[in-house]
Amino acid sequence: MFARRRFAVLKNLLEYVGIEPDRLHFSWISSAEAEKFQKTATEVCEKVAALGPAKHLIKNIRKVA
Repeated sequence: MFARRRFAVLKNLLEYVGIEPDRLHFSWISSAEAEKFQKTATEVCEKVAALGPAKHLIKNIRKVA
C-alpha cells in the first residue's frame, strides 16, 4: 500500500517534469510468477522502445565555429 502511494507521487512528479507516464511501470509479481514477470517486462520494454528516446533529457551539444 505504501509503495503504491509513493509510486503515484513519483509518476506525477515525472509527468510534471515532462517524462511520459508509459516509461514507468509498477506491478506486484510474486517470485513464483516467472511467466508473468517475463510478459510484463517484455510489454514495458516494447512500450518504452516505441516512445523512443526522451529528447528533452538529452544534452544538445552544438559545435561553435
